[in-house]
Amino acid sequence: MRRLLDGLFLAGGIAAAFFLVVVFALMMIMSVGRQFGLNIPAGDDFAAWSMAAMSFLGLAHTFKRGEMIRVGLLLERLSGRKKQVAEILSHGVALAFISYFTWWVGRLAYDSWRFDDMSTGTISIPLWIPQLSLVVGLGLFAVALLDELIHVLKGNPPSYEKPPPQTTEELLKRVTEGGGV
Repeated sequence: MRRLLDGLFLAGGIAAAFFLVVVFALMMIMSVGRQFGLNIPAGDDFAAWSMAAMSFLGLAHTFKRGEMIRVGLLLERLSGRKKQVAEILSHGVALAFISYFTWWVGRLAYDSWRFDDMSTGTISIPLWIPQLSLVVGLGLFAVALLDELIHVLKGNPPSYEKPPPQTTEELLKRVTEGGGV
């Protein structure tokens, strides 16, 4: 089960990276293309949808790697049982909000599909298609939060929490590898 979940979170991160490249490519083609009279119809729409897909699909992977901004200033000051209770509360509240958000974004995408909502840009596409990336990304994030909540409820420290670096070299290595400090 662990391998399946980690694979799903990684797949979300890879999909987010793909959409980051799409945003970059679209923006570069539209910027340079102006010099040569090249225009991508609805390029701004596709870039915006790709940006949303990138942001939401990467949530679970970012969270599980400990790269998401959290309430660390408060949690780092706690220790022992108080810290565990605070972690459980923060994960529980986050899971409740994200689950609620996922439900309503899912309803939005479903209604867009049901009512055949179309985009109003130069190229008209069904709106449920770009909305689907939000539903999938939020769903993955909810699963990641539930996974982490269960892990912490078992008495373990959060899986993304790393012990403080012991040496300056270890700190520099973490920073250069892009890992959290």
